Amino acid sequence: MKKIALFLAAVMLAVSLSATAFAEEIFANGDQYDKIGGELNVLNWGEYIDPELIQLFEEETGVKVNYIEMLSNEEMLIKLASPDCVYDLCFPSDYIIEKLIASDMLLPLDYDKIPNAKNIAQEQLALTGTFDPGNKYSLPYMWGTVGILYNTELVTEPVTSWKILWDEKYAGQIWMYDSVRDSIGVTLKMLGYDLNTRNADEVAEARDALIAQKPLTKGYGTDNTRASMVNGKGALCVIYSGDAFCCIDENDSLAYAVPEEGSNVWYDNVIIPKTAKNVEAAHAFINFLNDANIAARNTEYICYSTPNAAAMDLLDEYYTGSETYNPPAEVLERCEVFHDLGEFTEVFNDAWTKIKAA
Repeated sequence: MKKIALFLAAVMLAVSLSATAFAEEIFANGDQYDKIGGELNVLNWGEYIDPELIQLFEEETGVKVNYIEMLSNEEMLIKLASPDCVYDLCFPSDYIIEKLIASDMLLPLDYDKIPNAKNIAQEQLALTGTFDPGNKYSLPYMWGTVGILYNTELVTEPVTSWKILWDEKYAGQIWMYDSVRDSIGVTLKMLGYDLNTRNADEVAEARDALIAQKPLTKGYGTDNTRASMVNGKGALCVIYSGDAFCCIDENDSLAYAVPEEGSNVWYDNVIIPKTAKNVEAAHAFINFLNDANIAARNTEYICYSTPNAAAMDLLDEYYTGSETYNPPAEVLERCEVFHDLGEFTEVFNDAWTKIKAA
């Protein structure tokens, strides 16, 4: 990421020259970060935190952080449901949090131990409150949209509709996202339906549309699609906004759009499982992550959007001025949050099995 790398190099140099001052500012309140000790087992997505921040937290609290990576929300569910679950903190997505709450698997957050929660933007809390009423069990960590990353040298027309993913002139150059909710979701929006539909006929229509589209696709992928787009090997790609922001930084010919039919606005929140062993350290780590300086540094490292309003005030215009990183209100107004579909999830899963087998 050439531009981000240059910017971060300057930031890291400044931080390295004043590491002590940086730590003193973060831990100025002292008492909430008394030496807690013990271990904190964190389950999170890969490359989803600045590792130097983990080291800083360990040095100030005496807590040994064990950072374990997960590949999917479904993997996380299995781990949290295990009778020998060892995790104290986890970062699941919106609809999974809704499922965890319904299954009574989460510990209510003690906000007296998270004073930095005040830094999170109220409009973000309003959206996360749709799947966690009152944000009783979770706080937003990172967020973004799902849209289309496209190569402007190969796609010269305006990208305003999901229908472009079915355009035969881009045959063999279209990447779909290897996720049941994301790929079926964008197809439902193209067809004019709700992302969270519980209508089996609508899901079947989306299934058939994706099966018909499959000969046009380059494939279904996740992380591998980013390199393909950066290297000019694809024309169109369904992608998360954070990944799109990173790709655009690598290749100036790339652009990102959230189609007019609407899309998903997603959240990865931090939660404490009921089975957590080091609840004190878990709350301290959540509070640490929501410090304005820490949150700003973390989002610069990850490139995903922060819900922390105080951190946004510290960011360079390279981030805040980007509609990919910081989408305007009119984009968010046409986006929906994913919700847990309960038993209807099987209808989606059955459709997905048929799509992948086609």
